[in-house]
Amino acid sequence: MKDVAALAGVGLKTVSRVVNGEPGVTPDTERRVQEAIDSLGFRRNDSARVLRKGRTASVGLVLEDLADPFYGPLSRAVEEVARAHGALLINGSSAEDPDREQELALALCARRVDGLIVIPAGSDHRYLEPEIKAGVATVFVDRPAGGIDADVVLSDSFGGARAGVAHLIAHGHRRIGFIGDQPRIHTATERLRGYRAAMEDAGLAVDPSWESLGTTAPDRVREALTAMLAGPEPVTALFAGNNRVTVTAVRALAGREHPVALVGFDDIELADLLGITVIAQDAAALGRTAAERLFRRLDGFDEEPARVVLDTRLIARGSGEVPPPPTA
Repeated sequence: MKDVAALAGVGLKTVSRVVNGEPGVTPDTERRVQEAIDSLGFRRNDSARVLRKGRTASVGLVLEDLADPFYGPLSRAVEEVARAHGALLINGSSAEDPDREQELALALCARRVDGLIVIPAGSDHRYLEPEIKAGVATVFVDRPAGGIDADVVLSDSFGGARAGVAHLIAHGHRRIGFIGDQPRIHTATERLRGYRAAMEDAGLAVDPSWESLGTTAPDRVREALTAMLAGPEPVTALFAGNNRVTVTAVRALAGREHPVALVGFDDIELADLLGITVIAQDAAALGRTAAERLFRRLDGFDEEPARVVLDTRLIARGSGEVPPPPTA
């Protein structure tokens, strides 16, 4: 900084203001300092800055799966909010493993991130209590925390599933299957609850064989769907509990003599071209809302933890409007 100050003909405080984006510097002086910085290849010492300010200007994001298309816009939205606040985003994937989630979250805390945004894989987050008490702002997304009271931003999984199944019922279906994710996952159970509520609203009994929760591995989903379509009274419609189930269902149902109506929770790539009716949630809005709450806490707003639920919307594209066979 002394070299930059000498070359630009200014004091150390002026260089500090320019480097840290602080006010009080004229445009001409800022230009001269920046030219000196560029000429000398100066880089701010962030380690020293942390010691001085007690903040690292970095936040962590723990995702379920970095490869899942749903998390792309969510992560990007968090990154944009972090960037607007002058912070760096560090993210990683839990691979839906509670132990890995804990390991990753605590590793980020050990690296002194100012805050965490977590998409939970586990159901017990008491391991974060010491970190939160130490000042690490924490917000949960897509699923609530377990065992602690913390900010959470959710999509309306219950309401979205209820609307999607009601849409199938409105198009004449009475035997509707549900295939979802593992029962320990909050969104899976909420969507199953929405499915059951829609059926109950219509006065329709649910055969236990029409419901299937488990991994979203293609073989498992295909096996569950095959079982629902077998027998003298197969389902005539399917509500898919997430994007991965929807993709497998589209492949499994392709080319059938009697089309099966399909509504999926989460939009998927090419769904508009394939004519797939979906319950869409706004992943970017989830990420943006969570990040804004995180930085609100980092800015000193001390308030009770909030539960924010974002609306979903039904996009009718054709697959959910297929009527049941005349004999059904």
